[in-house]
Amino acid sequence: MDKIAVLIPCYNESKTIEKVVKDFKKVLPEAVIYVYDNNSSDGTDEIARKAGAVVRYEYQQGKGNVIRRMFREIEAEAYVMVDGDDTYPAEHAREMVDRVLERKVDMVIGDRLSSTYFEENKRPFHNFGNSLVQKSINTLFRADIKDIMTGYRAFSYLFVKSFPVLSNGFEIETEMTIHAIDKRMFLENVIIDYRDRPEGSESKLNTYSDGVKVIFTIFKLFRIYKPLNFFAIVSVLLTVLAAIFFVPVFIDYVHTGLVLKFPTLIVCGFVIIAALLSLFSGLILSSIVQKNRQDFEMELNKIHMDFNSRKNNE
Repeated sequence: MDKIAVLIPCYNESKTIEKVVKDFKKVLPEAVIYVYDNNSSDGTDEIARKAGAVVRYEYQQGKGNVIRRMFREIEAEAYVMVDGDDTYPAEHAREMVDRVLERKVDMVIGDRLSSTYFEENKRPFHNFGNSLVQKSINTLFRADIKDIMTGYRAFSYLFVKSFPVLSNGFEIETEMTIHAIDKRMFLENVIIDYRDRPEGSESKLNTYSDGVKVIFTIFKLFRIYKPLNFFAIVSVLLTVLAAIFFVPVFIDYVHTGLVLKFPTLIVCGFVIIAALLSLFSGLILSSIVQKNRQDFEMELNKIHMDFNSRKNNE
């Protein structure tokens, strides 16, 4: 088991990967630097290998797929995940790792948004998207995370081995943040400097399509992790809709003593039934989620015992 593992998912980062590997070797000389190449066509893997990294491959395209492979294969007491585009300074890695090893933090979040991100990032829709995602998640999950989508994080063994990776692409940061919040993991923010990509290096993130995927991921995970809240909102909306259509029917009945719009009344009845079904679905799913949380806590205990056993045997 490694003491510290630096995880760098890469796709066509030949212009920056050598500097990233060398910077992290300098700051964390005891760490093993892992570069996972995701079908690069520009020689990223060879450059990383010459710079001193351990190079492995993930052939399913997408950052989520790469991180799934990394988390499955690598054993370490502390992990640092960073992008290979040289936008995150390595100088902050020591503080982040120390928080994992000394304070037993499960996930340390490299907070770009509280420092230089909005000045350095030249893509206004990226800035808007980051702010929107941050506010959405903090509102829906009652959290106070400063930077939801940062690619610079440190993890404990407990988090890495208990995190079920479901996303394929750039939604992965959002997914791991929501998972950590829901499972009451120990989270801390570290303010980091951010610098825009160097000239000639191109972002793989599509502002619009990947942004839409992230938004859908938030609402999907809100439904999964907070089913009572989600279906209660649906129930309220359906009830309001039924009430809107029922008002003219009721007014006609008051004035004439007759129900003149039977089809509308029947639709209102079905909508109210759907609202009740939604509410009770939320209650049932909420009980299932609570049971899953209990099972998850037992799984954490097993992972913790396995971790201690591995350390004692070394």
